[in-house]
Amino acid sequence: MSAESVVYYLNRVPESDPNDQTEWLVTALAQYTGAELRELLYVAEEPGFFELMRGLFALSDESRAALQHFLETGHPPAMKAEIDPKGRLTIEHVTDEQRVKLLPGIAN
Repeated sequence: MSAESVVYYLNRVPESDPNDQTEWLVTALAQYTGAELRELLYVAEEPGFFELMRGLFALSDESRAALQHFLETGHPPAMKAEIDPKGRLTIEHVTDEQRVKLLPGIAN
């Protein structure tokens, strides 16, 4: 999976020109399969989705690559995340023993 950002219309199209907006939307949608569009719509309805995406794209390339590597090499149930009072996020892998303590009754 790669991170790619595409910026359309650096100078916004006037709201009064629906033809340009429709053409842009159809062109953009044609790049994806129906399944991908449904998945995007489903995920985008999650609370905080757009804020999270903006935060990820604001990361430096190095930080984003490190986070992506961390997420790709682990399994979500084997991760623990904490936000400290200063707003710093810490994500770490947990052992099976720690996972049992964090998620009682869900251990594999």
